Amino acid sequence: MSDALLDVRGLTCPLPVLRAKKTLKAVPPGALLTIMATDPSSVRDFQIFCQQTGHRLEDWSEDDDGVFHYRIRKVGKSDGM
Repeated sequence: MSDALLDVRGLTCPLPVLRAKKTLKAVPPGALLTIMATDPSSVRDFQIFCQQTGHRLEDWSEDDDGVFHYRIRKVGKSDGM
């Protein structure tokens, strides 16, 4: 399995989700994409993205520096949106 890391710190909506969508196309089903973002609206954006695409938002957190960390599991063959 080939997990991936995506750093979208400093980018604002819709770029974090668009970059995640593109990155997920390159990872196999079952792989985990870890994302680092600073846009506060990314919390809701990634929740909606996963609901719409069927990928699983395994968890998310925010650290003391205001960086959001997301872990999205790619599900099936879908490339999303």
